[in-house]
Amino acid sequence: MELVVGMESTWSLRVWLCAKLVNIELTEVVIDLSVADHKTRLNHYSPSGLVPVLTSGSLVVHDSLAIIEFLNELTKGALYPPSLEDRAVARSLCAEMHSGFSRLRQQCPFRSSGATPFQTIPDDLQQELLRVEAIFAQAEGPFMFATPGAVDACYAILACRLQQYGIYLSGDAGKYQQSLLQWPLLKTALKQAAQWQHSV
Repeated sequence: MELVVGMESTWSLRVWLCAKLVNIELTEVVIDLSVADHKTRLNHYSPSGLVPVLTSGSLVVHDSLAIIEFLNELTKGALYPPSLEDRAVARSLCAEMHSGFSRLRQQCPFRSSGATPFQTIPDDLQQELLRVEAIFAQAEGPFMFATPGAVDACYAILACRLQQYGIYLSGDAGKYQQSLLQWPLLKTALKQAAQWQHSV
């Protein structure tokens, strides 16, 4: 299977994390999203013109959450908790990360090489940060549920993004943020992101 990823693409990293969690090896194709004609190359792989894209023979899965679900089914549910109720919550949290937090995305773009921390957190970020704090405070321990899964892969990149801009949560939310930042697999993913920068 082949995974088409984009440089500085957080969702490419999230899918990569999920693949590693379930021990699925993927061949990577890296697209430099900063060049003017990147769409020309990307359209060769992706019907939506977006990354990431998973291909396997004639199969093309062109949305990050759909790829995560495909990897989950491929490994008999390994990316989600065993409880029906917990799985529903986990999917809700992944979907919220996928479609929400627009101000954080705009004002705190992810940089694999780091970013400049805020001196003062902008007021219009506060509402979204309160929601992040509420989500992180739900974690049952070092991970959202008993074992690392899709939710942790989705929110680990956000934990890192917050750190890049000098945003550290407090209380139980802060404990989860720190556990994600110390997660060896996230550290490996960040090294991988740096390698993607030098592979094109």
